[in-house]
Amino acid sequence: MSGYQPPYPVGGQAVIEGVMMRAKHTYAIAVKRPDGSITIKEDRLHTLAERYPFLHWPFFRGPVVLLEALIYGIKALSFSAQASLDEEEEQLSPWSMALTIVFACTMAIFFFGLLPHYLSGWVGWLWGADLTVNNFTFHVVDGILKIVFFLLYVWSISFVDDIRRVFEYHGAEHKSIFTFEAGEPLTVENARKHEIWHPRCGTSFILVVLLTSILVFTVLFPLLPVLQVGGRLTTNLVQVGIKILLMFPIAAVSYEIIRLGSRHTNHPLCKLVLWPGLLTQRLTAREPSDEQLEVALEALRAVINQEEVLSRPMS
Repeated sequence: MSGYQPPYPVGGQAVIEGVMMRAKHTYAIAVKRPDGSITIKEDRLHTLAERYPFLHWPFFRGPVVLLEALIYGIKALSFSAQASLDEEEEQLSPWSMALTIVFACTMAIFFFGLLPHYLSGWVGWLWGADLTVNNFTFHVVDGILKIVFFLLYVWSISFVDDIRRVFEYHGAEHKSIFTFEAGEPLTVENARKHEIWHPRCGTSFILVVLLTSILVFTVLFPLLPVLQVGGRLTTNLVQVGIKILLMFPIAAVSYEIIRLGSRHTNHPLCKLVLWPGLLTQRLTAREPSDEQLEVALEALRAVINQEEVLSRPMS
């Protein structure tokens, strides 16, 4: 439908055997059960911006949106993990889920924080240069290593059958959202014809964050005092800790870039900015089956119905 503007933005996330959809005030999770039925969980979103309106402002909203997406994403994964099991299978305990999340976060900090930072200095040593956090080249090498590690990680897990199905639901999520944004009836036939790569995808956001971090670290680290704390390992730990803290303003800037790019997808500069993320989605999003599309559409219909109920005037 040419020129159609959706009444509100909808985002989503692929989960285990299903999809979570988020709208302005609500979210819904649809999960395919082992018996073929679809179970749906619906609920209100409780955002910090509702309580503190200034968090809607540009450059304030990015970190909050990221944090809330992480929280609701973990909740959705927990629900889908339980819902996708057979009744006779052992259910995951809250402690098991919590330990899994802590382990995943620890590994993420190590492989995408500490290890690339530590290796960047050694790369300089290999070509006979003294690379430190005060050098632009150090942060370029650090950023490239993070991107390489991220792509290798995504590529390697794509061979796992369960992860491949999550990637297929990722494609179903994007196709469904494109259908909604085009103003078309939410049918499998309409969703099937759309692309599996979306400019507002979290994969694009990660790539923009990594590229933005190179510029931010290059500018800020030379302005900081000399960060020598004990030996090489402790110094690297402190420097990585500072980088983690800087991820909040970096996320704020990156969110605004993605938001702007998704509104002007035909602009040449926006296409250039979004291109790396869209290219990376060729690893994280796969063509879904019609059954997977129906699951994603069920989640989307549920969240739209909730929004319509909330928008009705009180009698």
